[in-house]
Amino acid sequence: MMAWKRWQDWVNVVLGVLLFITPFVFGGAAMPMAEYAHFVLGVLLFLVGLYLLARPEHWQVEWAQIVLGILLFISPWVLGYTTLTQLAWSAWIIGVLVVIIAGSVLYSRQSGVAHV
Repeated sequence: MMAWKRWQDWVNVVLGVLLFITPFVFGGAAMPMAEYAHFVLGVLLFLVGLYLLARPEHWQVEWAQIVLGILLFISPWVLGYTTLTQLAWSAWIIGVLVVIIAGSVLYSRQSGVAHV
């Protein structure tokens, strides 16, 4: 697998950036914990995605993205910002997408499907 080629990692990098900017777009200042969660998890998704783009042979790190996606998905309930509809939905949607995309890399690796 050549570096900087796996589309799944590019998508997760973009999702990290989108997550980071959602508090600016949807007004996360009303709930600082929601804002911080989106900032921190967005940066972590971005950095892990860049790492995997540079080092695709370290496919085990995909598990870190799955954990981040799960944490993002449950964050509206845990941090109590389900009433901030746009931020909560962005967390749920991006969290599910991250888990599915990172899981697809792990699944293709386990099933022997060629990485594209």
